[in-house]
Amino acid sequence: METYNMKILAVFAFVLAGCLAQKPRPCSSPRLLSGALMVSTQNEKLEAYIRYEYDAMGQRIRLKELGAYDNKSFTYDALLLFRKAVMYEINHKNHICKKRPLKADFHPMRIPKTAGLLGQAVVGSSSGPGQGLLVNTWMGDLPNKQGKYVSTVTEFGCIPVGTSYQTDRFGWVVTSFFNNVIGITDPGQLNPPDFCPDAEMEDDEEEPVDFVSLFL
Repeated sequence: METYNMKILAVFAFVLAGCLAQKPRPCSSPRLLSGALMVSTQNEKLEAYIRYEYDAMGQRIRLKELGAYDNKSFTYDALLLFRKAVMYEINHKNHICKKRPLKADFHPMRIPKTAGLLGQAVVGSSSGPGQGLLVNTWMGDLPNKQGKYVSTVTEFGCIPVGTSYQTDRFGWVVTSFFNNVIGITDPGQLNPPDFCPDAEMEDDEEEPVDFVSLFL
């Protein structure tokens, strides 16, 4: 039995060594993802737990958020329909829906080809099968020379693990993904509730300029 276990560990070590020897390449995450993420900012103004549904094919994102901003707790529910340039702010408790113009561009979850590889690592342990997760960390420039970003994804599947980037308003913004599932667990979450389609478009002169501004 001991000899058998040693053979298994030897095979695992060989496969892992082969993976580490291959140069990682920029990649795209699955086009349908569901899961959760945590967001925090360098200036400690914002902390939030968010459940999300992400549909890159239809360019739709649903965000359900529970957090604190300037030490005040809040909840937030938003449906972003990029192809229609519409954003719904949803209040299920009062059956109120605000319809706002969505001026932000859709950015798929991916590592751009212009990103540079910072390194590859095993999160956890490489001592045995199932004890670690192989991830790649990349760095690049935000659009319009707004600063740098650092993004970590899994080597297999290009599943997002974490992202950090700079903003003028918050300093560094750190996002950590977890409980990701490939696919949409509840497709209805990516459609407006029954009480939303009749909502009138509100005038909105403030254009969302970064990921965090969509939450506030």
